[in-house]
Amino acid sequence: MINSPVERLLSPSLNSSFFLFGARGTGKTTFLREQFFSQKTADLNINLLTPAEFDLFLKNPQELLLRLEQIKKVQSGWVFIDEIQKLPVLLDLIQDQIVSGKFRFALTGSSARKLKKGAANLLAGRAFVYNLYPFSSIELGNQFSLHDFLEWGSLPKIYDYNQSDRKEYLQAYTQVYLKEEILEEQLVRKIAPFRQFLDVAAQSSGQILSYSNIARDCGSDPVSTRKYFEILVDTLIGFELLPFHESIRKRQRKNPKFYFFDIGVKRALDGTLGTSVIPSTSQYGVLFEHFIIQEIMRLSSYSRKNWKFSYLRTKDDAEVDLIIERPGLPRAVIEIKSTSQLNENHLSSFLKISKDFRKAECFCFTNDPHPKKIGNVECLPWSEGLKALGIDQFGK
Repeated sequence: MINSPVERLLSPSLNSSFFLFGARGTGKTTFLREQFFSQKTADLNINLLTPAEFDLFLKNPQELLLRLEQIKKVQSGWVFIDEIQKLPVLLDLIQDQIVSGKFRFALTGSSARKLKKGAANLLAGRAFVYNLYPFSSIELGNQFSLHDFLEWGSLPKIYDYNQSDRKEYLQAYTQVYLKEEILEEQLVRKIAPFRQFLDVAAQSSGQILSYSNIARDCGSDPVSTRKYFEILVDTLIGFELLPFHESIRKRQRKNPKFYFFDIGVKRALDGTLGTSVIPSTSQYGVLFEHFIIQEIMRLSSYSRKNWKFSYLRTKDDAEVDLIIERPGLPRAVIEIKSTSQLNENHLSSFLKISKDFRKAECFCFTNDPHPKKIGNVECLPWSEGLKALGIDQFGK
């Protein structure tokens, strides 16, 4: 349970309309209503998750113009529309209003799939784009618990429940997601193979994807399996980590890794939610790697870093967990170890690979509380590692 309100790190500009994307349950509506519009109340609120509102605008998109006409004399001129991806047709009307300069729009969405396929194309750059994620360690501050993070993830609603109810919430979350995001939006024709795919995908989270193997395990085919992963990315349920190569074109020819956006959701899908997360086990190491990679990507997004992320697997099966290309800064090459007592033996393969990155900064992020230098690798407690990357400070 959380004892005090959590201040989110995202800070949208007040000078432009914007999209706010994020998976269901990340707190988009709460953020806008309580933190963004706390001092600048929206003059019009439309929630397309409400059946009555959705049906009304579906039958008559011009209803938006009628409502705007009623508030055109107000001073702030802010309009808040929740889950805009449900009716992309409204974006043509919204674009005209933005061009006219009469209103600014805050538009939330839990799926970019329909918008990508629509002619509106995210309002042709006339609206900024932001992303909201589950809570980060920095947002939780002294209320953060690594063990709870690895066991339950960090969807905001998790912190409203006690330990016994968190499992029920996460299991219900995955079922609601299937119903609302997949069935209602008709993203797949047959739900049974996709449901089996989700279980297998969760078990494969953090691994290099083998579409043929996953297809075999879920009773599908490689082409459909690749499409399923695209659906997860477009509905913000996960993200891909491309293989490293100096050539962008060659990177995209190799299979990526895939990570679910929240550890608790991953564990609900892979059937491990009822098992304890115990340090020094292989499961703990896998979840710790998920946590670090998720944390870096969330914080870099909030701090508006234009970074590119990848992983490396050599011909000898040696691996680098994360490579970050940072414009204006050296490339960051990162190994992730969950051990609390790091020594040189833990880094034998990484030390060899790191020598090939001559101008890079090489790090190992770990649970060991004592910073140390091993070879050319800066070994840091993971929280100190975030500081070393420069993504732990945010201006509000």
